[in-house]
Amino acid sequence: MLVAGALQNILGIETSCDETAVAVYSRQRGLLAHQIYSQVALHAEYGGVVPELASRDHVRKLAPLIAAALDEAGLCRADGIAYTRGPGLLGALLVGGAVARGLGMAWRVPVLGVHHMEGHLLSPLLETDAPSFPFVALLVSGGHTLLVAVEGVGRYRQLGTTVDDAVGEAFDKTAKLLALGYPGGPALARLAEEGDPGRFVFPRPMLDRPGLDFSFSGLKTAVALAVRDADPADHADIARGFEEAVTETLTVKCRRALQATGYARLVVAGGVGANRRLREQLDAAAAANGFRVYFPRQAFCTDNGAMIAHVGALRLPGDTDAASDPMAVARWPLASLQPPGA
Repeated sequence: MLVAGALQNILGIETSCDETAVAVYSRQRGLLAHQIYSQVALHAEYGGVVPELASRDHVRKLAPLIAAALDEAGLCRADGIAYTRGPGLLGALLVGGAVARGLGMAWRVPVLGVHHMEGHLLSPLLETDAPSFPFVALLVSGGHTLLVAVEGVGRYRQLGTTVDDAVGEAFDKTAKLLALGYPGGPALARLAEEGDPGRFVFPRPMLDRPGLDFSFSGLKTAVALAVRDADPADHADIARGFEEAVTETLTVKCRRALQATGYARLVVAGGVGANRRLREQLDAAAAANGFRVYFPRQAFCTDNGAMIAHVGALRLPGDTDAASDPMAVARWPLASLQPPGA
């Protein structure tokens, strides 16, 4: 029987969308290697991710990145493998799953398919100043906006989610209205730094209703109307007004979630967690309301292999793939996860 001590070094593989990422995590020494390749240039001319092109590029890049990560870690192989099983683009996920299971058979080591959002949710635990359980997590990425009560690994209770666009989608769609290209979110944030926060005041969606759900489609419509009636010289002010509306909405909902649970720690993860204005507002709210807020480093806000390897280290050897388990799933509710070995 495999025991945790026998699985010191875990290889993590992430191919859920448009980043090919590989990392090696050691239970004793922490993160040993981190390699990532972004497909932004590949998809830029199409204005968004093309799933077939993403899958083919993962095929080209994954093996060289695995070799580079193992070399960086000073290893010839790993003791266990974790890969992103879902959610994500099915074709892209299948690439990582096939490579992981093939290597597992060749190396005769356990393999585990990991939930992508669990990787994000637990990524602040990679830091030296890591939060302890329990905490509230705000997961904000291109396709997800969730508030989750986290009592431990695999012990998750959803508090709120978006009823339409995720916040990352709202950033990208608003950036498209402003002709900022792809990827839109970071470009919009840069433009917003030049804008006047008080010139365009957009709705703060669902703050006047009970509950912790989000909605961003109405905000996007308000921005579209403003862009229609504005000059290009107004775009920086519109971008700043949009960013203020989003970050204030997220901050208020996080404060309400902490009050509802009684927890005193907030974790923020996912690509939008890198937004400077969101971090400023949450830091200010934490200082004013007596809670602590934790962010992963900027490199671990976007999709990365370190978070997948880390979850693998937390869950192996108690959890491993069975021969009958699906290699990839496009949709996978976070609440369906269980503690390691359950």
